[in-house]
Amino acid sequence: LVFNAVNRPMRGPGDSLAAWQASMATNATGFFATVRAFGDAMARRGAGSIVNIASHMGMVGMHPALYDGPAAYPSPDYFFHKAGMINLTRYLASHYGAQGVRVNVVSPGGIYNPERPQAPAFLTRYGPMTMLGRMAQASEIGGAVVFLLSDASTYVTGANLPVDGGYSAK
Repeated sequence: LVFNAVNRPMRGPGDSLAAWQASMATNATGFFATVRAFGDAMARRGAGSIVNIASHMGMVGMHPALYDGPAAYPSPDYFFHKAGMINLTRYLASHYGAQGVRVNVVSPGGIYNPERPQAPAFLTRYGPMTMLGRMAQASEIGGAVVFLLSDASTYVTGANLPVDGGYSAK
């Protein structure tokens, strides 16, 4: 299983509590329900691999200098959910490990989207935050997921693999 769903109804820290609750329904409850259903089925089989897709934003705090003022800050629910996903992955790895199910998480950094490109000023500020000086291409994330799903990682569980160009290591 690769869990890569997210709902982002919040638009900023001043948004309504209803938006926070809608976010929780998908990004916390929906995540747990999905992973539990698949994890339980895999445990009954005695084997399986789950890879959750979090974000480097679940590992580090928001960096205000990247954004054009408070109105442009990313919403707090995203940081909350992705950090929770990383730690719940560790819990689930412990819970399912004895039944042969591995649970890991990949935490991508910023991904450049050519169909909806980020503002040039943001790209200029973001690049130096990484050791590679740029955002990721979407194609650069899949290799980590394939590795964690494959037999090449049969002794890896409970791990968080940052694929962020060194952003979280700076």
